[in-house]
Amino acid sequence: MNDEKLKLILAGLAGLVFSLVFILLAFVLPLKNNFVSADIQARHTLEKISQGIKEGRYRPPPDQKGNSAELHKSSDDTPNH
Repeated sequence: MNDEKLKLILAGLAGLVFSLVFILLAFVLPLKNNFVSADIQARHTLEKISQGIKEGRYRPPPDQKGNSAELHKSSDDTPNH
């Protein structure tokens, strides 16, 4: 067989295999990214907790110290002018 014909046949087969690989990848890989990163999940959880606190559904334990406990304590200690 002539070397030129062999090169053309091998180039055509290589192109065919190359295109088939990408066609198969298109079927295997998902179109949407359904993975939600940990940062987005944490932010969503914090938003739900914040909304619950604003609506009064979540009450921290009485012995837990935090910003809201300090605010209530400081507002009780200050005299009214």
